[in-house]
Amino acid sequence: MTVVKHPSANPYKSIFSDFFLNPVFESSAVRQPAVNIAETEKGFTLEVAAPGLNKADFTIKVEKNLLTISAKKEGKQDENGPVYRRREFAFTQLERSFRLPETIDTDQVNATLTNGILYVELLKKPELVPAVKTIAIA
Repeated sequence: MTVVKHPSANPYKSIFSDFFLNPVFESSAVRQPAVNIAETEKGFTLEVAAPGLNKADFTIKVEKNLLTISAKKEGKQDENGPVYRRREFAFTQLERSFRLPETIDTDQVNATLTNGILYVELLKKPELVPAVKTIAIA
């Protein structure tokens, strides 16, 4: 059986693909994950796309109203594993920071990981309701 390769419409496509998709150009830089932010009655919920990561891979910090979500997962090289000719994704580092408004209670930050989505719940501070003092008429 013979495999016939038809020429591409763009003769330079292969040159650029071979050059820029070369593993030498794979970045080890910290990447920013996709995040959805929803406002609820209680506060905000952040949904961070984190496929393939475990909760042990994450670090979540709040410092001076700055929420930082980071994760790091080392890629394991198995001697008997596959030899990749092309990789479009790999497990690396990711980090995302958010400046929190003063209305968020930084002591009440909760996080859960479900099906590759990290949910971070940010609760609003209880509103300071002035105490109502009833005065009896004498």
